Amino acid sequence: MTEQTRLAKTRDDGGGKKSDGAVVRDSLGVGVAVGLSGFAFGVTSVGSGLSLPQTCALSLLVFTGASQFALVGALAAGGNPFTAAAGAFFLGVRNAFYGLRLSQMLAFPRAVRPFAAQWVIDETTAVALAQPTRRAGRIGFTVTGFTLYVLWNLTTLLGALGAEAIGDTGAWGLDAAGPAVFLALLAPMLKTAAERAVAGIAVVLGLGLLPVLPAGVPVLLAATAAPLVLWAEGRRRGADGARMGCRRGDGRPEGGQDDGVPDPQGEDGLRGDRQGDVR
Repeated sequence: MTEQTRLAKTRDDGGGKKSDGAVVRDSLGVGVAVGLSGFAFGVTSVGSGLSLPQTCALSLLVFTGASQFALVGALAAGGNPFTAAAGAFFLGVRNAFYGLRLSQMLAFPRAVRPFAAQWVIDETTAVALAQPTRRAGRIGFTVTGFTLYVLWNLTTLLGALGAEAIGDTGAWGLDAAGPAVFLALLAPMLKTAAERAVAGIAVVLGLGLLPVLPAGVPVLLAATAAPLVLWAEGRRRGADGARMGCRRGDGRPEGGQDDGVPDPQGEDGLRGDRQGDVR
């Protein structure tokens, strides 16, 4: 009963709660801002050799921008379709982990979950997790997902039609639109030193191996940057823990007392007592 009462309160009363209107406004802002990036995907996809129906089908069925850009980027570089699809797949696996968290938080009815799963992406997850209550989280997820899905597919269609109309997208410099938007989507996510290290190593591997390996393979090998950084981070933390353990175990207990080494202050006190006895 207490939980139901807490979740039912959605008015912004200054205690960390947000009104439904505030959640809707935030969700619409995210949905519109990101949804307009579909223009760049439509242009990039058609410029990479995909047809208009194929481009629209990717946005309708896949609906995860980073994976879509990775797929058409690999195809544009001449990569094998299976290799390109594998890279896009591994990049989209993160959405499955988002779904595990959101399924517990939002607790949608079972009949709704298959449809809601289509909208589990970076933006909807971020908006939903930022809300203080389950009701607000559901509103944020639904509004962001609906707005983004509609706009992304609409702008994908318009971008693809425009690319077909202008012909060679490279002549207009639009072939750089996809990578630029892809980097713009990823850059705000690099908040910690480990994340920046993963991105840096991935860039070095991808660009360094591009001239010597078939197209698409450098992208897959660049994914090894994540486990490499995690392994190095684990080794560093283990070394730091060992050093801390050595400092605590250097003969001095944490309380400041030492069973094996005489206390200098105690020696001074004892020496003073002996001098007093001599006097």
